[in-house]
Amino acid sequence: MEAHNKESEDLPQVLLLKPPPDFILFGEEAFPSKKFQFLKAWKSTLPLDQFLKTHAQSVEAILTSGSSPITAEILRLMPAVRFVITTSTGVNHIDIAECRSRGISIANAGTVFSEDVADLAVGLLIDVLRNVSAADQYVRQGLWTTKGDYPLGSKVVTRQIHLCLFS
Repeated sequence: MEAHNKESEDLPQVLLLKPPPDFILFGEEAFPSKKFQFLKAWKSTLPLDQFLKTHAQSVEAILTSGSSPITAEILRLMPAVRFVITTSTGVNHIDIAECRSRGISIANAGTVFSEDVADLAVGLLIDVLRNVSAADQYVRQGLWTTKGDYPLGSKVVTRQIHLCLFS
């Protein structure tokens, strides 16, 4: 056990303020790392500022998502940080000006989710225009047997959208 602790202490330290979405979905054990030591701030009994001060000189990177803002105050407490990586496509939760002034590089997920988001948007659009979710709730509440058929959504609007998307 002691060799494992010594080995992990020699790895570059990556700060996690909150568990990344994948940790929540699949469990932390699904993401073992032989290249980094993840410092999990949310598991510490110390207040966040004390936790950050304790690791201020050893943390070189911060891994975040949209739910964990990386503020100027956090960055000032972490002078050794050189990279902020976010699992989201946006970076509006990161103080970009502070990162620039300190020479900290920022990386995000870029367009990796673009096709999936577009698919989801089309699916939601069809759901709303054809009343799929509303009709589902109508049936689940037993209203079909007492109030009759649920009205269909508009086909005209879907034809117009089809023309816009595929013309």
